[in-house]
Amino acid sequence: MRYSGKVEYADARKMRERNTRLYRLAHWPIWIWVFFLAPGPLTFTLFAHGFGLGNMAWLAAVLAGTGVAALRGKLPGSEPRPYILRFDEDKPNPLYRRVCYTFAWNAVLSFALLNLTGLSIAAVTGRWYMQQIYHDVYLPVCGIILLLGVAGKLPRVGRSTQGEGTERRYFYGSVWAVTVAQTLLLALWKTLPQTQSASAAKLAVFVGALSMMGLAAYRGALPRTRPILPGESMVAD
Repeated sequence: MRYSGKVEYADARKMRERNTRLYRLAHWPIWIWVFFLAPGPLTFTLFAHGFGLGNMAWLAAVLAGTGVAALRGKLPGSEPRPYILRFDEDKPNPLYRRVCYTFAWNAVLSFALLNLTGLSIAAVTGRWYMQQIYHDVYLPVCGIILLLGVAGKLPRVGRSTQGEGTERRYFYGSVWAVTVAQTLLLALWKTLPQTQSASAAKLAVFVGALSMMGLAAYRGALPRTRPILPGESMVAD
């Protein structure tokens, strides 16, 4: 099916030769959040029971690790100069980008899949098994995603940056969809009772948000979700 959404042209994009300090600093919290979410069961206790000592210790480690990486320009967006200037250039994808985007895909996919599973079970049976799901299933799902990243089978994680013009839209579209859906789900989880009918309502809202945001991303209606067509140079974030 031919794509009929909004597009961008590489030669129409404003070139950026250097990243400002503010721009580089603004990307640091993104990667703090990505790696802070990595231990899924620990993250589940945060949302279920509040901030504990384990969360505090892990956050301190993440702040230190990502802070050093950001200062060295080894986090996507924290580089002194943009790494990708031509979206269709067959350029090596640095290891730090591949690692960061692999963990970012884990943060996007793992929690959405596990929450969808838990919601579906609760809507059908009336019982919540979310804690058990995160305890038993998170690590296998995370492991599969990390293996896909190692194999370069995820968007923005391949050995080359040649597909950046389209792969970036898959990544940002997924981030938009999951972030909005997860935020709505968290609000409903805190406000609605743990009943079967409420679980069905949460499931409907969650799936609806994923679908609507996914469709908007597909049509290029969300920031950074439009395919970039051939032209001159560009800067990829």
